[in-house]
Amino acid sequence: MRLRAFWLSLLIGCNASYAGLFDDEEARKQIAAQQALIGDLRNQGRTLEARIVKLEETLNDQPLLELHNQIETLRLDMNKLQGQIEVLVNENELTQKRQKDFYIDLDSRLRRLEQPDESAASESPAPPATKSEAAPEPSIETPARVVAVIPPPASAAPTDTLESREYEAAYSLFKNAKYQDAISQFKQFIKSYPGSSLVPSAHYWTGNAYYAKRDFKNAISTQEKLIATFPASSKAPDAMLNIASSQQEMNQKAAAKKTLENLIAKYPGSDAAQKAKQRLASRK
Repeated sequence: MRLRAFWLSLLIGCNASYAGLFDDEEARKQIAAQQALIGDLRNQGRTLEARIVKLEETLNDQPLLELHNQIETLRLDMNKLQGQIEVLVNENELTQKRQKDFYIDLDSRLRRLEQPDESAASESPAPPATKSEAAPEPSIETPARVVAVIPPPASAAPTDTLESREYEAAYSLFKNAKYQDAISQFKQFIKSYPGSSLVPSAHYWTGNAYYAKRDFKNAISTQEKLIATFPASSKAPDAMLNIASSQQEMNQKAAAKKTLENLIAKYPGSDAAQKAKQRLASRK
């Protein structure tokens, strides 16, 4: 009986030892697995840290920043130069218009002055008259000459002068970078003189004023209205170029490219088309 109890106790003790050894082995395996996982996580952390440091070094690379700043400066200078060129082109067009109007008016006045002499020369010479018949001639001829030299109605010139002055006043605001005031003045000009030959230019500079204010949405809609209403205007190609510039500023690169291509196809001989070709070439 005692022997049986001894063997039973010995068996229970051995089982407990084996159980303890089994639990310890599992724990070691778990620890090893956790340590391996920690090592992997640390490696990933070091990799991410290295990438962050590399990015910071790239961002803090002084030569790269200087190059970026130089590019932005050149871009601003180019935009200013383009604006100055457009201003000079517009002033040249206005000068040519004034010169043309002056010569037309001068020719018209000369024709009015020459008309009585031509009609008098075309008449057949009258037969010799007696003194009593010749006497009334001065009284007939003199009124005819007086009527001939009467100037044209005074209302025509002041109206044209007022129209030009109002346009130039709006344009002067644009040149002085008072863009919002220029927009208001140009819109009032278009409303007051809807049939004026300067209306396309008024639309164009309104769009440019919006562009200068970085209101690209209104710049595009204004230039689109100009193109739709006055497709044959000399300002239409420049309006399309301005639309492309606005689209580019809005990061609508595909739309800007399409606008430049349409400009070249629609107005192939214009200066704006040449600029469009240069812009497309610079994209490649």
